[in-house]
This record gives sequence, C-alpha cells and structure tokens, in this order.
Amino acid sequence: MAATRECLVMAKPAGARCNLRCDYCYYLEKESAFEAAAWPMPEELLESYIAQRIASSPSTSVHFEWHGGEPTILGLEYFRRITRLQRARLPAGRSVTNGLQTNGTLIDAEWADFLAEEGFSVGLSLDGPADLHDLYRTGADGSGSHASVMRALELLRERKVFVNLLCVLTARSAAEPERVYHFFKDAGAKYLQFLPLAPRPGQTGAASAAPSPEAVGDFLCAVFDLWIREDVGRIVVQAFDEALRPIYGAPHALCVHRETCGDVAVLEREGSFYACDHFVQAEHRIGSLRETSLAGLGSDPRMLAFGAAKRDALPRFCRECEVLASCNGGCPKDRFCECPDGEPGLNYFCAGYKQFFAHSRPELGRLAAHMKAGRGLRAFCGVQSKATAKD
Repeated sequence: MAATRECLVMAKPAGARCNLRCDYCYYLEKESAFEAAAWPMPEELLESYIAQRIASSPSTSVHFEWHGGEPTILGLEYFRRITRLQRARLPAGRSVTNGLQTNGTLIDAEWADFLAEEGFSVGLSLDGPADLHDLYRTGADGSGSHASVMRALELLRERKVFVNLLCVLTARSAAEPERVYHFFKDAGAKYLQFLPLAPRPGQTGAASAAPSPEAVGDFLCAVFDLWIREDVGRIVVQAFDEALRPIYGAPHALCVHRETCGDVAVLEREGSFYACDHFVQAEHRIGSLRETSLAGLGSDPRMLAFGAAKRDALPRFCRECEVLASCNGGCPKDRFCECPDGEPGLNYFCAGYKQFFAHSRPELGRLAAHMKAGRGLRAFCGVQSKATAKD
C-alpha cells in the first residue's frame, strides 16, 4: 500500500546504544525505555520495515536513513544484511539510497569500502578542532574521539563518499567562529551543518555547554561573512541554504524552519514509531510497526496534528515577527522561553535567529538575484570580492 504522503523515517536498529558518552547527548537516556526489548532490531522486523518502506514509497528512488545511538556498533555484517534485503525486495525500475549518521569512530577501511560500494551518504559528527571536539565527545573512559573521526573522514574522502559534517555548536565553539569555520574549510568540508546546543531542563553538563542565543547569532553572522565572500558554490552550509530559500522563493528543506513538521519520524529497534527524534516519549508514540503498517503510521492523524501544532502553537510575538518566513518559530523542542509580553512558547534561539536572518538578508537577496539571472554560484564570490575592493 502506497503512503498518502512522503515521510522520512530515521530507523534506529541499534536504538540509543552508543560507544561514546557525549556529555550533551539527548538520546542516550532513551535506552532505559527499551532495555527490555531485543537488541538489535530483530531480522524479521528489519525485513518487514525494508519491505514496507519500499512498497509504500511513492518515489521510484526509495531512501533509507539509519541512525542511533551509533548504528555502526551493529557491525558491518548487519549492514550488509540490510543491503541484501533491500535488493531482494526492490522491484524492477526502482532504486534505493541509504544515509548513515555516525560518530565515525568505528569506520575503518572495510567500512569505508562498503559505504562507497553501496553508495551511502554519511552524516559525520565532528565538532571542530580537537580541543573543542574532545571537550564533550568522549568515550566511556573520558578519552577524546577527534583523532578517530578525522581518520574516518579521510577514509571516506579517499573513496569519494558523500559526507555531510555535523558540528554541535557549544558555548566554547560559538566563541571562535573564524577558527571553527577555517578548520572545516581546511578539512575539505563540502556540506556543513551547525547545530546549536540548547539547554534542557534537568541536564547538568550540557546545560553549561549551551551557547547563549546572542552567541549563536554572532557565530552565524561571522561565519556567513566569511562564506559569502569566499565559498558560495564551494561549501554548502545548511543554515545559509535555509536562510536563502524564502528569499529565492523556494520552500524550506529543513524541518526546523518549515511552517509545519511531523514528516521526519523515528522507528525504534523494537518497532515503536514516534513523531520526531526529539520527542521519543510515550505521549508522542504513534504506534508500532508490529501492529500497524508503515503507511498507516506515517499518515496517522496524530502525526499530522503533531506537525500542525508547530504552526498553530506559535505565540503572537512570532506571528508578527519580520523574519517569520525565515524562522517559523524554529524547532518546538526549543520553545521553552517566554515572549516579551509573557506569552510562553518563544524559541530559546530567537534573538540569535533574528540577528542572523536580518544580517544575511541583503547579501542573500543579491545572491538570489544572481542565481535567477542564471549565473554560476562560484562567480558570485568574484563579484563580491570586486565590490568589497571598491568599498
């Protein structure tokens, strides 16, 4: 049965288990909710998911996302089994793509060969230079993971695997925008995400690691100024791509800044299906793949209601904001502050978002006009350099 709408599923066959103990991780604690369940995802459930994902997808190319925890702790043979099951279930005329989100510490040459041969795209967590990365991304013994991640990056790059680098932005890294950006540039980054860390109630270590909203705004503005002068068409920075979209007339690609969400679901290792990776909680459990079809879970009215609530719960302060089309209130998980008028539901990062979107708008307007005129992206940096020289 084909799904009534496309829904990206973040499948977690390893659940929340991980070989690292990152101080700011929001998912490790989820393991307690599933510790009584079989580990890893049993093969019959895995096969059922793969078969239903292919059968229900309205696209000829079916995409799978594998997340955790840390999915590579399952071992390479588990993922070879995944690709065998995909091929066995794939009808003629259709294709499959896979994405893997990983901390990279277990990626060796054999893993890298497999990922290249099977055409995986890889999201690799890397928080910048070693001193910043190793501050929070440590093993159970407290040892840093930076060297292992850099080895993985080199192995993947040698094999031309598509790599999207994800940098969690902490108070420390937000204070050094030029150093952080040049680190990624020197590392050969082509696709880069900055994920600002928000404090969470009851969390100790990561609470002090979270940058202020103003620090996030300063960081994004500083990095944007470097990028717009030198790296348009060379490096894709997700935050800048999202800021450009409403100016260019394109819809947001990232759920954080779309008007509604609810179409990026989570499948846990024992079959539970949730509305969002950040809301793996009993009240947001949609059902189980053991009891309901994947198509039925993805189109469940509770999924639609969850997504609509992102828009409908926006406070008046946000609805009247001049950058609403760029921000749309941000992720609901970060809406725990009060508006100036006392209404609840303001995003923790509001001040930083507003600063960045206002700062970047003039240059992005020029970039949008440049693109609509059919000019190449890399040529834009040359135009900007000449304009800067004249100034």
